[in-house]
Amino acid sequence: MKALFIKYKDFIMEVIHFGMVGVINTLMGWSIMAVLYNLIHMNYWLSSGISYFIGSVFSYHANSKLTFKVENKDKGLPWRFAVNIIVCYLVAFGVAQPLVEHVLAAQPKVIVDNVAMVLGMGIFIVMNFFGQKLFVFKKIHARVH
Repeated sequence: MKALFIKYKDFIMEVIHFGMVGVINTLMGWSIMAVLYNLIHMNYWLSSGISYFIGSVFSYHANSKLTFKVENKDKGLPWRFAVNIIVCYLVAFGVAQPLVEHVLAAQPKVIVDNVAMVLGMGIFIVMNFFGQKLFVFKKIHARVH
C-alpha cells in the first residue's frame, strides 16, 4: 500500500489540492447560482454561466499555484484554461439539463433546473480536473539525452 502511495503521490496530492480548491469554488459557485436563479430569477444558462465565470477566475489562479504548481506561465495558458472551462461547462450542463428533464419530467421546472445544476456541477468537476491536468497545466517533460 505504501509503495502505491509513493508511486502515485504527486497525483494524489493534485487530487487533494484540486478538491480543496473545488470545495471553496463549489460553495461560492452554488451560492451565486442559487441566488441568481432562485432569488433574482435569471434563467438556467445565465445563472450557471455567470457563476462559472466567477468561479473560473478563482480556480485558474488557485489551481495554477496550489494544485499544479505552474512556475513558467506561457501566453497560451489562459486561453487553454478558457477553452477547457467552456467545453466542460457546455458539455456538463448541456447533458445535465435534458437528462434531468427526462428523468424528472413530472416535477416543477424549478426542481428540474436545480437538480440539473447540481448534476451539471458534478459532471463539470470530473471533466475539469482531467482537462486542467492533461490540457491546461500539463507538465512538459524535458527529454534527457
